[in-house]
Amino acid sequence: MNGPEGLIREYLDYVVVEKGLSLNTRDSYKRDLVSYSAWLEKKGTALEAASPADVSAFLKHLKDRGLTARSYTRALISLRGFYRFLLKKGKAAASPCSSIDIPRVQRKLPEFLSFEEVETLITAPDDTSPLGLRDRAMLETLYATGLRVSELTNLKLNGINLQGGWLTAFGKGSKERIVPLGEAAMSWLKRYMDEGRAAILGKRASKTLFVTARGGGMTRQNFWVLIKNYALDAKIDRKKVKPHILRHSFATHLLEHGADLRIVQAMLGHADISTTQIYTHVTNERLRNIHKKKHPRG
Repeated sequence: MNGPEGLIREYLDYVVVEKGLSLNTRDSYKRDLVSYSAWLEKKGTALEAASPADVSAFLKHLKDRGLTARSYTRALISLRGFYRFLLKKGKAAASPCSSIDIPRVQRKLPEFLSFEEVETLITAPDDTSPLGLRDRAMLETLYATGLRVSELTNLKLNGINLQGGWLTAFGKGSKERIVPLGEAAMSWLKRYMDEGRAAILGKRASKTLFVTARGGGMTRQNFWVLIKNYALDAKIDRKKVKPHILRHSFATHLLEHGADLRIVQAMLGHADISTTQIYTHVTNERLRNIHKKKHPRG
């Protein structure tokens, strides 16, 4: 593999196979590196020979194009990782990114529902129908485990252990983790598997846990539409309901009730605890608001 395209392809294979990053992250890195390579080519500079001034000029070029701070930061992370890889392989003498700091991006606090809103949303499906049983089981499982929607829709039959009270989820980079199920989720999953799933499938077979009327697996997009519709039925502000709203509510409610941050990190499947710490800011902000409203001198 020669030339810039070969180097980029080799690095992208490395981040998936060796680093275990997701295909979505790989695609993001690819866009950044292809754009950077094309920009350098116009200047007549080889990837391996780029200087700190080249990288700074490219980043300025991105800012001038109006890229968000998050996209700008991701581009710099892509370049830093790429040059670390070239150094490791002996294909570059130095990294032109080593003296460029990654800017701090202000994280937006995640939206979450109150316990009462969660209860209203979860009980919205009609559990007298097979599809309603499926939807109730999905919502209960999401709130009980904090799974990502993609992790939920990818669950397999053999990934559920109702006797042991846990499920196996595959997160970003196909990393496997075991997550406990609560009694409510187990009860609704059992009902769905005993009564709803077979009625939905008919004579068809599927290894996927949550199936559609057509016999295929539920998709993220389909489930997102369902959540929005149930939020409407439950009279919850549709703008407040995002795809990961039950995941955010799960983490926030656990921390509010004294759960250990490391345990929440493990259940959410976060590689870095700093990602989980965003929920402590949510709970602290909520406590401040409650104090301000309820305390005589708030």
